[in-house]
Amino acid sequence: MKINWKVRTKNPVFWAQLATAIVLPILAYLGLQWSDMTSWAALGEILVQAVKNPVILVSVVVSVWGIVNDPTTAGLSDSKKAMGYQSPKKED
Repeated sequence: MKINWKVRTKNPVFWAQLATAIVLPILAYLGLQWSDMTSWAALGEILVQAVKNPVILVSVVVSVWGIVNDPTTAGLSDSKKAMGYQSPKKED
């Protein structure tokens, strides 16, 4: 599986998608809302609960897989064109 991680990590949209792909399944399973995470300690407790629960971990992995996989290419790798990018492609 060849993915152009260098370019993906330069894209702020990737980071926003990654954060939501991790946090939202945890909140949904635990029946929580953003407003329930009022401190770093509360966030830490929620993450510990998530790591201990295999259902949450599988949900997070599937969610992250959805943002990593490029559905426009066959297989699991980025296209040859995407592998050649040095920065995220801008629309013309």
